[in-house]
Amino acid sequence: MENFKIIKKLESTSSRLSKEEIILNEMKNKNEVFFKGMSLAYNKLLTFGVKQVPKSESNGDGLEWEEFSQLADKLISRKLTGHAARDEILEKMEKSHIDEWNFFYKRILQKDMRCGLSEKTINNVAKKNGFVEFIIPVFACQLAQDSELHQKKLTGEKFLEVKLDGVRVITVLYPNGKVDMFSRNGKELTNFNNLQEELREKIRINTLDEAIVIDGEVVSKNFQELMKQIHRKEVIQNQDATLFLFDFLPFEKFKDGVYKKTYKLRTLHLKNWYDRFIKNSDKIKLIEKKIINLDCSEGLSVFRDFNNESIVQGYEGIMIKDPESFYECKRSTTWLKLKPVIEISLEVKDFEEGTGRNTGKLGAIIAEGVDNDKFFRLNIGSGFSDEQRESFWKGKHKLIGQIVEIKADSISKSQDGEHWSLRFPRFKCFRGFDIKEKL
Repeated sequence: MENFKIIKKLESTSSRLSKEEIILNEMKNKNEVFFKGMSLAYNKLLTFGVKQVPKSESNGDGLEWEEFSQLADKLISRKLTGHAARDEILEKMEKSHIDEWNFFYKRILQKDMRCGLSEKTINNVAKKNGFVEFIIPVFACQLAQDSELHQKKLTGEKFLEVKLDGVRVITVLYPNGKVDMFSRNGKELTNFNNLQEELREKIRINTLDEAIVIDGEVVSKNFQELMKQIHRKEVIQNQDATLFLFDFLPFEKFKDGVYKKTYKLRTLHLKNWYDRFIKNSDKIKLIEKKIINLDCSEGLSVFRDFNNESIVQGYEGIMIKDPESFYECKRSTTWLKLKPVIEISLEVKDFEEGTGRNTGKLGAIIAEGVDNDKFFRLNIGSGFSDEQRESFWKGKHKLIGQIVEIKADSISKSQDGEHWSLRFPRFKCFRGFDIKEKL
């Protein structure tokens, strides 16, 4: 069966079992071209550097896979960019059959096969049925565990770092100057041209010996706006973004899923690399690290002070990392996160009715006031039980002036920058029943 017909067939069914059956049949038929195409589309580490791919309106004589594969390779390596890339893509489109292009080749270049399939489904079928040659590499990076669940791990020497309120970014730098950025889930990030250009310029001056991965966090003036930009379909550049780096490893080891060099050594390599390539950049910086010993009273004291200071400065929390640990592309207890719970008390100024299943009930409380010498104004829409939403709404006018206790993950600036807000605020309780009671 022609490959575009397979895509159409997958598109025509919503049944997972039917999709798996179609995939298995192509594996049994040893349809290598189909799965090479799927790998190009679903392997998130392979990027083509093209934003738009034209739709074909006419039939050509046909485009052989080898010719398309050569185009893909040149785009991936960035040997083909800009107008030259556009022209060659148009040339291949005109040569291709209309359905062959629109349903197979075009979708590969867009990295969206639009047939209700994921690399996980393909890999599950391949593993279950012994077709390991068709397994697609899955994007993964090292993730932290919650320290509350692993208290026994809080012993011995540890690196402490602040947990920044931003977006995790995995950056791949190639010797030819290519720079790719990905979210922790492998989504290609195209919102940070300023950071990519800064890195390209540094690589041009000091050529890399091999492709490397630098792991870090991108922060901006406003967390909410940063997240909006990341998830918008249209690309909007974030010019005030700063990349803070905390880890470093060869790209080949990242693809393997493990790098057997200690975090202490990787930290040293990152510092040496930064001093050689970046140095004094306003856009790319190193996260500061503090090493302590949690087995002694002095270390525990530093740990408490570091944690408290991170709260005061509005960070999302702290990271606790084992200096002797390897980089593993999975969630690991060698990296622990400690996210403080902020509690503040504010005065209720207004309320809002809920929507959907909460119509006719309390939707949110609007509160403001001063806490810890900071003026807060925010909406609290979560943390209420169904019973509380009903009873509070019946006596909604009695809410005005009461003091509400609020739990949240961290303190942040509001979107307009005029006051302070909270990240993920939720209702805890009312302080009392006397108006403006603060004690």
